[in-house]
Formats: sequence, structure tokens, C-alpha cells
Amino acid sequence: MARIAGVNIPTNKRVVISLRYVYGIGPSTAQSICTKLGIPEAKRVNELSDDEIVKIRELIDSELRVEGDLRRETAMNIKRLMDLGCYRGLRHRRSLPVRGQRTHTNARTRKGKAVAIAGKKKAAR
Repeated sequence: MARIAGVNIPTNKRVVISLRYVYGIGPSTAQSICTKLGIPEAKRVNELSDDEIVKIRELIDSELRVEGDLRRETAMNIKRLMDLGCYRGLRHRRSLPVRGQRTHTNARTRKGKAVAIAGKKKAAR
């Protein structure tokens, strides 16, 4: 099992796909890592030599911000917005959509389960 940036990547998948298991590495970044190091797309992780794994690890450590550092930076950015009290920070604080989506009918994922309001139905005549 190959371990890159503190993550065990799957051994039976292709290298381009397996690198995506690391937080902060997406399809295009994984592709560029493989082209820089000259690793063919069809090669699987269990076919990699120890030297190639070390090269991948060194490249990721030197050029990319991944896993804990990236999560920490994202959390700090959100915390900064909340401390500023700007509109985006207020939306984060209230757990509402931040980027202008409608909330009248949708946004259930962000808002959570719907809560019934007592006395909302029309009164019986």
C-alpha cells in the first residue's frame, strides 16, 4: 500500500485515479503530476517502483498544499470572514448558502432537516 501525504492510496487503481484520494488533488493536478514525472496513464499503483513513489511524494510535498495544511487554510479563511462580519461570514455563521442561491424552497442540504412550525395550518372553521 502506497502512502502519500498521510493517505493510503488504493493499489489496484491507476495512478491518476489513486492520487485523487489525497485532499487537494483533483483530476487535472493528478494528470499534471503524472506528466511531469513521466508516469504513463495506464500504469497502476502496484506496478510503481519505490523510486517512482518517492518522486511523487517529493513533488507533492514541494509544490502542492494538500491535506491538513489545505484544510487548515480553508478553515482559517472562513473564520476570518466570520470575524469580519461581512455578508459571506454571516451566511457561514448561520449555516446558510453563501453564494447567492435561493433558500425559500431549496437549500435543505445546507439548512438541515425541515422543522415544522406549530399553529402554521389554517384554523378549523
